[in-house]
Amino acid sequence: MEEVVRYSYRLRPGVQAERALVSEWHRCRFLWNEAVHQQKSGGRLSFCKLGKLLTEARARTAWLRDGSQVAQQQTLRTYAQALDHSFKVKGRGRPTFKQRKKALPSLEYTVRGFTLRAGRLLLPKGVSIPVVWSRELPSEPTSVRITQDCLGHWYASFVVRREVETVPTAKGGVGIDWGVSVTATTTDTRFDLPFLGHRKRCAAELAKAQRRMARRHSGTRGPQSGGYKRAAREVAKLHKKAARQTQHDSRVWAKRVVANHDLIAVEDFRPKFLAKSTMARKAADAAIGGAKRALVERGVRAGRKVVLVQPAYTSMTCSDCFARAKRLELCERTFRCSACGYTASRDRNAAGVVLVVAERGHVSVEDVRQAGHLLRVDGSVAV
Repeated sequence: MEEVVRYSYRLRPGVQAERALVSEWHRCRFLWNEAVHQQKSGGRLSFCKLGKLLTEARARTAWLRDGSQVAQQQTLRTYAQALDHSFKVKGRGRPTFKQRKKALPSLEYTVRGFTLRAGRLLLPKGVSIPVVWSRELPSEPTSVRITQDCLGHWYASFVVRREVETVPTAKGGVGIDWGVSVTATTTDTRFDLPFLGHRKRCAAELAKAQRRMARRHSGTRGPQSGGYKRAAREVAKLHKKAARQTQHDSRVWAKRVVANHDLIAVEDFRPKFLAKSTMARKAADAAIGGAKRALVERGVRAGRKVVLVQPAYTSMTCSDCFARAKRLELCERTFRCSACGYTASRDRNAAGVVLVVAERGHVSVEDVRQAGHLLRVDGSVAV
């Protein structure tokens, strides 16, 4: 059995290749913004109508003909898919304009728009880019997406097919409760995800770079100086390094949890409100949303039973007798049941309640949701 996955690699474009990529991005951005304008003025547009408009525009404009037709078609295809998705999903916003100074470049090519030769990525109009092959591709790619991050680094994401990784059979379940002092508390202490605090470890270096950036000219009284841009780049590098370390630890932890359990009960915790609290910095460093997303995606891919449980009353319910206790304040970290005398850590007890809810189904359908029901049209997980 095969699955469709993405393999990402770092690109090392030269000056001319990078200039060609940026020029191609400006053409695609122009088409995207023109599609948004047509949508706002003339109603809903399909990809067929957008394709006809592209043909007419390329016939009239030499600037568009200088670019790749494949990349421009894929831009309009992506816009049409985003537009259809916004009509299907309630509350989903329509595609908006891409600003020149804020939107990061993103180009997509199908198999007829690129080739791989001698370790290099060959694009239309004679663009040749070296690829840092950190691992081999399992099969021939069917498409590639070229992106640039906030640091100016270029990446290529290839869509390939590979054999589904066999996961060893496992029995038993695990309940997971999210927190800040401990990122993930489980019913089994061996599978806890501690708060590692990668940003906290580089706080001194980060503060030094931020002070250096504050001393430089920020652009409020004119164009930004080169020193300010270099200082801002150093700050962004430190943030990205910490984020990558946190992401790596979350993926390793998720792989270990999925490999040892058949049932994974996850608290459906929404960490968005923490951004407005005093724990915002620590919660952002813990990246609870990223760890939860990595766990659910890996569990669904491995065929495990993943259940998302609403967090309401999990801290007030006894995991042993399922009796409802009084509301606990945040400072109370120990749960004591007045009915049966069960005593445990507050988060450990909540993880046990999450697991019991998933196993016995003590709540309604709205409160327990299968992860398979959360898959979007493109295969990603709506977490």
